[in-house]
Amino acid sequence: MEMKLFVTVFVTIFLAELGDKTQLATLLYASDAENPRLTVFAASALALIATSAIGVLAGSAVSQFINPRIMGRVAGALFVVIGCLTIWKA
Repeated sequence: MEMKLFVTVFVTIFLAELGDKTQLATLLYASDAENPRLTVFAASALALIATSAIGVLAGSAVSQFINPRIMGRVAGALFVVIGCLTIWKA
């Protein structure tokens, strides 16, 4: 395992997930006293693992047809466009 890559991916995903809809939904379920915390944790962790697996598989498949550098640039541009649209609509 490449530790530098592991840390880079972990920190990037960790920071991206802080305060997003996923974390807020998990917080909502955990705040209900009737919901066992371990069940909420296990379900949300499994959901994140599943979505990450889909992302890895999709990225691997798409990279067979599109240069990863181009994919990175397109993804970055889309993030900027979405950010600008969000600010403009607010």
